[in-house]
This record gives sequence, structure tokens and C-alpha cells, in this order.
Amino acid sequence: MPIPQEIRGQRYISLATFRKTGVAVYTPIWFAEEDDKVYFMTNSKLGKVKRLRNNPQVKIAPCTIRGKITGPEFPATARILPPEDAARVRRALNAKYWLARVPFLWRNTDTYVEITVG
Repeated sequence: MPIPQEIRGQRYISLATFRKTGVAVYTPIWFAEEDDKVYFMTNSKLGKVKRLRNNPQVKIAPCTIRGKITGPEFPATARILPPEDAARVRRALNAKYWLARVPFLWRNTDTYVEITVG
């Protein structure tokens, strides 16, 4: 399924991951779009990565920098990418966000995630 029009071109999206109890945890994230998939980077020690390993089903929605949802939510599936995909995702994020190019800010980023809507 293609990336919904409400997500395309946004600066931030809200990523809802789910705890084992089924409670959603919302996090605003930077993301890049490529080949009808959404990509983001994060630190493997964070809770959202643990939740993704337990349950790849997520929801995404356009949001503000503070995480206030500004449009409809879409069901999606997340997949933690193998290390060989990291450079491609990193290039896509660097092209969209100039601050992503500042190395010391992202030194702990070691996990890249692909989201497929639908």
C-alpha cells in the first residue's frame, strides 16, 4: 500500500507502539520516505525497540514536534532492518533533515526501522 497522502511530506509522524498489555505508547519521530515505505532511526536500548520486537504492529499519524496528532492514524507494520540497510536509510534521513547530519547528536543511533502502511 502506498504511503497515505496525509503522511507524505510531513516533518514529524507519531509512532504508536504497543506494550504487552495492549496499551499504545506514542512517540513523535523524524522519518524518511522511500519506495512506499517509511524509515526512521533510533537507539536499540529504547523502549520502542523492545516493543517493536514483541509486536511489529504499529500506528502512524501526522503530528507536531511535540507529538500532538494532527490527522488520521494508519495501521502499519514495522521491521527492524539488518545493518547493511543502515547507510541507505541514513542517506534518506540526512537528505530530509539537516540536523540528522550532525554526527555527535546521533552517535548512539544503531537501529533502523522500516514501516509498511496497511
